[in-house]
Amino acid sequence: MSNTAGQVIRCKAAVAWEAGKPLVIEEVEVAPPQANEVRLKILFTSLCHTDVYFWEAKGQAPLFPRIFGHEASGIVESVGPGVTDLQPGDRVLPVFTGECKECRHCKSEESNMCDLLRINTDRGHMLADGKTRFSINGKPIHHFLGTSTFSEYTVVHVGCVAKINPAAPLDKVCVLSCGISTGLGATLNVAKPKKGQSVAIFGLGAVGLAAAEGARIAGASRIIGVDLNTSRFEEAKKFGVTEFVNPKDHDKPVQQVIAEMTDGGVDRSVECTGSIQAMVSAFECVHDGWGVAVLVGVPSKDDAFKTHPVNLLNERTIKGTFFGNYKPRSDLPSVVEMYMKKELEVEKFITHHVSFSEINKAFELMLKGESLRCLINMES
Repeated sequence: MSNTAGQVIRCKAAVAWEAGKPLVIEEVEVAPPQANEVRLKILFTSLCHTDVYFWEAKGQAPLFPRIFGHEASGIVESVGPGVTDLQPGDRVLPVFTGECKECRHCKSEESNMCDLLRINTDRGHMLADGKTRFSINGKPIHHFLGTSTFSEYTVVHVGCVAKINPAAPLDKVCVLSCGISTGLGATLNVAKPKKGQSVAIFGLGAVGLAAAEGARIAGASRIIGVDLNTSRFEEAKKFGVTEFVNPKDHDKPVQQVIAEMTDGGVDRSVECTGSIQAMVSAFECVHDGWGVAVLVGVPSKDDAFKTHPVNLLNERTIKGTFFGNYKPRSDLPSVVEMYMKKELEVEKFITHHVSFSEINKAFELMLKGESLRCLINMES
């Protein structure tokens, strides 16, 4: 065990005290892990749109003060009672969703939606005792997605920790613990395009580009990127996108444009925007008889999906996916191995680097739309 095991650790963390206000680097106290928990030393973290969304507190009940962050890599510092498959020194990825390995979902080969550890954006405490592991002068600081990686040390449920190849560079593979795996898995695990087929990707942010990367790996012959921002096309070429469609450039529905481009529709589509209109277009642009559309984006709570039932009767398929259908503990290590074997490129997703003390700059870059992933070095 580490020489800090069982002790409170004092370290730096970026605390969000109010919605939309700059994070403040504070000294926090991080309590030891309890039953089925692991305390991690975070080495690298990156900023995801989900962090920004909940930091802005748009459309949900705000929960502050809070330590955000959920896309990261680190090393196990100590483990709590009941943890047997991790030990101090292990290289790991903390994940915003989990795998208890005991519930019906975890035991099913068809699901990764763990009953116990499924994503919960409202919970700001640990499951074991309903308390936080972070505090400042005795005042509790809320957790975020069970990970809170904007802290030099954090405590995570063991079911939300994926042990990875110790040789994997943590400053690269940290981006695999959320958005990149979500998009990649949506294509490889759910859409499953065959070699030579055509794929349309709606939304060319980080998740959409990861979906395009999946299509490239699968051997798709045509990868059509759909986005309202034409400036994204040049960047998208690096991820295998071969053609670009901006719906604003046409006076007909984009699904009709794509159908005309592809002799009746694409074989597969992946929607990564959360826009209901994009979801409908993604479904209606796939070819009848065998076309499959996969929805990844999260819509607004009051949105409703509307299409004519004949689109289903004509043997088009629509599917949803969560975290690319990857089970965190069982499957993420193999995604890291894809990178290690040079089958998957992750460096091109990392567009900026900042030190931990400059974390607010990462938020500025994301809000300006200038960053796919901004890597934050926690030791600088």
